[in-house]
Amino acid sequence: MSDILQPVRNFFTTLKFIAKGNKWYYGWLALLSVLIISGIMSYIQQIDKGLILTNMRDQVSWGFYISNFTFLVGVAAAAVLLVIPAYLYNFKPIKEIVLLGEMLAIAAIIMCLLFVVSDMGRPERGWHILPILGTMNFPASLLAWDVIVLNGYLAINCIAVFYVLYKLSLGKEYKMSVLWPIIILSIPWAISIHTVTAFLYNGLSSRPFWNASILAPRFIASALCSGPALMLILFQIVRKVSKMEISNTAIFKIAELIAYAMGINLFLFGAEFFKEFYSGSVHLAPMEYLYFGLHGHSNLVGWMWTAFIFNLTAFFIFLRPKTRENFLTLNIACVLIITGVYIEKGMGLIIPGFIPGTLGEIYEYGPSALEKSVTLGIWATGALFFTLFLKFALPVYTGELRFKSSPDKD
Repeated sequence: MSDILQPVRNFFTTLKFIAKGNKWYYGWLALLSVLIISGIMSYIQQIDKGLILTNMRDQVSWGFYISNFTFLVGVAAAAVLLVIPAYLYNFKPIKEIVLLGEMLAIAAIIMCLLFVVSDMGRPERGWHILPILGTMNFPASLLAWDVIVLNGYLAINCIAVFYVLYKLSLGKEYKMSVLWPIIILSIPWAISIHTVTAFLYNGLSSRPFWNASILAPRFIASALCSGPALMLILFQIVRKVSKMEISNTAIFKIAELIAYAMGINLFLFGAEFFKEFYSGSVHLAPMEYLYFGLHGHSNLVGWMWTAFIFNLTAFFIFLRPKTRENFLTLNIACVLIITGVYIEKGMGLIIPGFIPGTLGEIYEYGPSALEKSVTLGIWATGALFFTLFLKFALPVYTGELRFKSSPDKD
């Protein structure tokens, strides 16, 4: 009977640890709760009145929601930058923090799925694309591929994280024989989630701005910049507010890897920029709209040049060991690269794909207040999940939280 009740006791012990915190912790949870409630209320309005409450129209049918979705897929995929050195090369400083990157990937995928649902005019019909319940049209449909890779990656990371935390919570070492197949599977799967996302755009032949073979490599390169940059900031916060030890060696090695990824990203951007402007083909219009304006329309020009300057500045900071190993300049570079990639791979990717429209019309889209509210709510939801994951994981890591286990069980 005691063995049966033990999981129940463990569950309530976990809740006790999650609920316990200082005033800053409760204030953070309160802020996230307010943003989530506001987002839910805005989304209820959207469900009631329809997508007409957003600024999306027939001319621009994807907007702020899909922009955030695309960026967050990259954040989720970036966990692979920690998995490879940690497990394949057994680099101990990163191995000790790789689980935090996987927890961030879980939170990012949850947000991705929420953004997809928010962008659907009739979300109650989403079951039509689910396996067994609906008709996925697999493998012909790229949306079916996206459902598989996103949910599969979410499952892989959840299994890995909860297996490791379960073993550590019992005071035992996790078995690499169990974890190794999951790791090997997670590496190509992480690449696949952003590749399939790129193919969703790539396959639209009537949208020349997206119909480029370079799109998938650029997606992956930019993901390996922005995702790890976000992790570096989070690692420093975790180190400051908890007893978990995160070595400078791990942080500086990740910063070095970001420098290589950023170099590749900028090279691919230069190749794309050259192809469009040197050829001067009829498909130049979207890129021209982005960086120089088109027929008097220039809403994104300032944003795109800002993103380019941010990315270039961050690259040079990460490139020099002296600046990437100084926490002030390192954190400045992280903020610059996150902001730059968010602009470039968000609105800078989505909007020009629709410009000019099929009839030559230029509709300059900007997110409505409702879209911003829903978006903030979803980001707050992801932050809440990540916070609660950390609140459970950190005591397990430091040995503060341990569960009892039967002596005859491994």
